[in-house]
Amino acid sequence: MSRPGTSAANTGSASDRLQAFGLALPSLAANPNYVHHRAVGSSIHISGQLPYKDGELLGQGTVGRDVELETARELARHAALNALAAAVRAVGDLDRVRIVQMLVFVASTPDFGLQSRVADAASELLIEVLGENGRHARTAIGVAGLPLNSPVEIQMVCTAA
Repeated sequence: MSRPGTSAANTGSASDRLQAFGLALPSLAANPNYVHHRAVGSSIHISGQLPYKDGELLGQGTVGRDVELETARELARHAALNALAAAVRAVGDLDRVRIVQMLVFVASTPDFGLQSRVADAASELLIEVLGENGRHARTAIGVAGLPLNSPVEIQMVCTAA
């Protein structure tokens, strides 16, 4: 997935922008142990999403040792796209998704220190696709490890706009 350009960022619907960027929302595999989203009042909590594409985890390893910064940014964009897919399941339409908060977990070496740059790639994707509805509060956290040795995991809270 290459980084979307900004030329289409302010035109058409969120679905149109997603398509203009050459992206599509993936289908998410069911899991018997948890759900991809849960509504509590007006808030919708999106389960942590890994950078899967077509059922395949796109990368493994630790950022700053096995995984380069640009690769981690690309993986963060994929994880954000998966989180968007879960949000659409919850609200029914991409144009109704409003991101409130995003937590970006980066499996990284103790001295890496650029977790926010990895998270920026996911934030940029959300803003480019959703416009102002994609702006959000955010935390980027370096961790020792993530499920399946994934370099990135993204969790979100959103509402229906």
